[in-house]
Parts: sequence; structure tokens; C-alpha cells
Amino acid sequence: MKPIFRMGAAALVMAGMLAACQSVRTTQSGMVGVDRTQRMAVSAQAIEQASSRQYAQVMAAADKKGQLNANRAQFDRVRGIADRVIKQTSAFRPDAQGWKWEVNVLSSPEVNAWCMPGGKIAVYSGLIEKLKVSDDELAAVIGHEIAHALREHSRERASEQAVAGIGISILATVAGLGQVGQKGMEYAYQGLLGLPNSRSHETEADRIDVKLTARAGFDPRAAISLWQKMGQVGGSEPPKFMSTHPPRAERMQDLTHYSARVMPLYQQAQGQ
Repeated sequence: MKPIFRMGAAALVMAGMLAACQSVRTTQSGMVGVDRTQRMAVSAQAIEQASSRQYAQVMAAADKKGQLNANRAQFDRVRGIADRVIKQTSAFRPDAQGWKWEVNVLSSPEVNAWCMPGGKIAVYSGLIEKLKVSDDELAAVIGHEIAHALREHSRERASEQAVAGIGISILATVAGLGQVGQKGMEYAYQGLLGLPNSRSHETEADRIDVKLTARAGFDPRAAISLWQKMGQVGGSEPPKFMSTHPPRAERMQDLTHYSARVMPLYQQAQGQ
């Protein structure tokens, strides 16, 4: 078979795989305009079940080491803020109110926080202590991570990687590229599609975040000071084309614009 026909056959296989993906809108767009259609090849149930197991394992390990909610004041603070933000998730997807939300604080010097699919939240004490975050900034962290869960970004990335991994293997095989060629195609995929998608996920989470926190009565402009603090502890950032996060200048500009857009929600929540 000639190479052109080999590539044609691979393209047909890829087309079939993409057709099998489900097009979904995980969230309502609202005033921040996050309305991108997503393609999912992995079920939400599979992702949530795997996430629940992993979350339970992480929490159990932390508990065994005495690192789970060791500081009661920190835990109460994080839980109180998270509860207020969680109550606003129905603005983007009503079904989120039925999720089995969990919130925990892990004693660790790491500056980090995350929310697994289905609402499993973890905040690291290092983020609270090293950044000396205000309540508004802590709400911005939590809201950003919740936004990733609402948009099912983990499921989207898993779907993308599942399709891409099979597709790259097929293309490399039919084109006779061998292992070196396949590795080159994987790098090309990451540069052209994989990483840019991650940056779009971060931007979507930023925009959803400011609306969630504003509705919850937290100043949405705190997201700007939060990421400025993050930049101070993060060191020099990699070039945009190799980063999964938007460049700081672009992020600040976008957050400034969208936090201003949702200020009426914040003022309303404050009774102004």
C-alpha cells in the first residue's frame, strides 16, 4: 500500500473515532460567555468514580500522617468559604448542587489546591501560609478549581488523550514511522493541540471563577492579586508555547476585564 493510501486509511479511522465522541455543553455560559462545545469520549461516571477512589486514597494517606485538617482554624475557614462558593454553582450547572462535595485541608508546604471531578476539593496549607491569602483571594483559588470541575476539564483532557493516543499510534504504524517518528508526532500534538487546550481551560476557569465568587459575596478583583502573588512564588514562567497556563500579562488583562463585568453581582451580594 502506498504511503498516501496508508495515511488515508488512518484518517478514516481517526474520523470514526472523533465521530464517536459526544458533543456536550457542560455549563451555561452566563455573563462571562464560556460557551465552548466540548467533545467527550470518556463517560462522566467513569471519571467521577476514578476520582472518588483517588481522592479517598489521598485523604487516607494524609490522615495517617496527621496531615488531614490538622489545623482546625484553617479547615473551618476553608470550609466556610468553599460552602459559600459551592452554593453558587447552580448559576453554571444546576446538577452540581447534587454532587457529593468534600472539602479538606492538607498540611503541606506546597502552594497548591485542586478540585477533582464531582466536587472533591483539597487546599494545601502552604498556599494559605506562604501567600497570606485574604478570604477573597482564598475564594478565588477555590472558585477557580471548582470551575475546572464544573467544566469537566479532566474528562475532556482524558477524552482528548485517549483519542490522540490511539490515533497517533495508528498514524505512526500505517506511515511506517517507527518509535522515533511516533515520539515526534506526540511532541507535535502537544505543541499544536494539547497545551493550547490546557491554556483555554485555565482561561475558562478564571472567567467562571470571578462570577462564582462575586455571586458568593467575595470581591472578584481578588483573583488579580491572587495570581500576582502566585507569580511571585512561581519563579520565571516558561514560554507561552510550552506552558499550560496563559502568560501572566494576558491573564491579568483578562481577569481585570471579567472581574469588572461581574462587579454588579458582587455589589448586589453585598447589599450595595
